[in-house]
Amino acid sequence: MSKGIILLAAGGTGGHLFPAEALSHELIARGYAVHLVTDSRAERFAGMFPADTIHTVPSATIGSKNPVAVLRSLWTLWRGLRAARRLIAELKPRAVIGFGGYPTVPPLLAATGLGVPSVIHEQNAVMGRANKALAKRVQAIAGGFLPEGGIYAARTVVTGNPVRPAILEAASRDYIPSAAEEPFRLVVFGGSQGAQFFSSALPTAISLLDEALRGRLTVTQQARPEDEERVRSCYSKLGITAEVSPFFKDMADRIASAHLVICRSGASTVSELAVIGRPSILVPYPYALDHDQAANAAALAGLGGAKVIAQSELSPEKLAELLKGAMTDPVRLQAMADAARQTGKPQATRLLADLVEAIAAGKSVAEVKGAHS
Repeated sequence: MSKGIILLAAGGTGGHLFPAEALSHELIARGYAVHLVTDSRAERFAGMFPADTIHTVPSATIGSKNPVAVLRSLWTLWRGLRAARRLIAELKPRAVIGFGGYPTVPPLLAATGLGVPSVIHEQNAVMGRANKALAKRVQAIAGGFLPEGGIYAARTVVTGNPVRPAILEAASRDYIPSAAEEPFRLVVFGGSQGAQFFSSALPTAISLLDEALRGRLTVTQQARPEDEERVRSCYSKLGITAEVSPFFKDMADRIASAHLVICRSGASTVSELAVIGRPSILVPYPYALDHDQAANAAALAGLGGAKVIAQSELSPEKLAELLKGAMTDPVRLQAMADAARQTGKPQATRLLADLVEAIAAGKSVAEVKGAHS
């Protein structure tokens, strides 16, 4: 018999959906029914998210200075709030959990207005705008990389970032470095939406490597649909074995097979690299409003698990130099893999599920912290 419904709310990108997916698996295993509220961007993950039903409600971000655009966004949010109130009244969830992104605002506002226990999970080291708007209203805040203390310290529990079962399975595989003249597997991605910068920088950098190093490379690269054919053609001309796609459903397995990962430093990405334990070159997204990716990357780089470099400093020549250094120093890559794994929190999913159950049962954050002390 089901223990009741837990309603999850998440923006439609992998950074928001992947930790929500991890929690959903755990809650289902504990006997709960799970529903998800998200937006149309999540369609690429259709069939992969474990939920009884996936709902969409109107939502919008208020990022424009145009008064007409602001009014339009406010009207959309009002419609979303009304739709979310109807949904919550119908489902009667025991708790509502938000994972950031503007689609979480209507359901979390509706939940707090209706007195339904609510939690937000902040994946990053710097709280995002949607979660900031909700933080004063919810019963508890779960943190991935959030620092201890701050204005919400009394309601914050540092759980770490939940990772999907596929990541936990991949973490069981040891890192085996590539010795001289052996194949070298490189995985490149920019988050669930790809990264245009990598689509230009990586093929150019690889073209600058000497022929012997190029001959060792096998590349998996995520690229936006508009860049996919061009990137594939570049690698073909270089004689590089490469798989290029906008999305890989088996990315956990590919990361586990990698000798080196080059990627952005979103919170979910950094957490997954740490749990699996793979050396990486992290290039924080330079246009993030709160520079949260740089802060996330610092957590992994601090113990030597990653090399962090700003996009503005990463010329093709510099990237080629980094690749050459990695491919010719397997001992250093092994040390980076070991250091990365030391920062991983494979227990994060369980800790977050414990917090959700406690809040759903009417317990306070102080009681939760007391039980863990």
